[in-house]
Amino acid sequence: MPSSRAIVIVAFDDVQALDVVGPAEVFAMAALHGRADYVVSIVTPGGETVRSSGGIRFEADGDVHRVRGPIDTLVVAGGDGTRPLQHDDALNARIAMLAAKSRRVTSVCSGALLLASAGLLDGRRATTHWIACDELESGYPNVVVERDPIFVRDGHIATSAGVTAGMDLALALVEEDYGPRLALGIARGLVLFMRRPGGQSQFSAQLAAQPAQREPLRELQAWIPDHLDEDLSVAALAARAFMSERNFARAFRRETGMTPAAHVEAARVERARTELEQTALPIEAIATRCGFGSVETLRRAFHRRLGVAPADYRRRFRPALHEPEAA
Repeated sequence: MPSSRAIVIVAFDDVQALDVVGPAEVFAMAALHGRADYVVSIVTPGGETVRSSGGIRFEADGDVHRVRGPIDTLVVAGGDGTRPLQHDDALNARIAMLAAKSRRVTSVCSGALLLASAGLLDGRRATTHWIACDELESGYPNVVVERDPIFVRDGHIATSAGVTAGMDLALALVEEDYGPRLALGIARGLVLFMRRPGGQSQFSAQLAAQPAQREPLRELQAWIPDHLDEDLSVAALAARAFMSERNFARAFRRETGMTPAAHVEAARVERARTELEQTALPIEAIATRCGFGSVETLRRAFHRRLGVAPADYRRRFRPALHEPEAA
């Protein structure tokens, strides 16, 4: 094993600043804790200072074309600058060469477009910022695009969704290298609301659904999250909106993009996630509080939407839940 783990972040003009700073801070904090041997460097085309889309300047530690030696983790950032760089044959070849020297290859946000243009995602599952999913899918038909997860691992290559999802991926890599306690400590130190597993959706139920146009339906959307343990059948919701069941179901789907049942399930799963993350309540109690009625119904909904069982989700989010706090 090398004496240090080289983390190389590829940046460029019009990079998204948080795609660089977010993962860099996670790895740097791991090193500051004194339990990790990460060494982070930022490289750019030509080794020149680059300017982010928000105006922040990054001074390069080196030229992407002159990186030598083995790399532990290659991180390709995203941002508007990825669009023209997809057609930079020299950079594509260099990223492919660096990937061959790396134990792990990752991207943040639209950095997946650069991994794809370098041929690294052919035949692999990948994700990116939801805005860029269509572009990734249409431009690189050999890539299996997964639109929902915040990050996707396929072998030694991992791709993450937009912006802050790069921190979630970096935390997962720290956990892989040094264990869950260090990763959770970093998350707390960065005052992150939560450390999300990769299968978690990029959207909450409220963000995934469009706001309804009709006032009764908008009010219903706001009312549902506070009454998840009540009868939220189509019949009950239609009565509350003073509409016939048939008209209500059609209008709700037309205006929100989701069926009433799908919206309710998404809201219940979201609440259950929060309960699993932030409380020690038994799963049976959470199923009741969130309106699932039974653990089996909760389990099926979790598998359908997150691809993971509730108990596994809790272990991944709060690995130290039942462990004594470190002294």
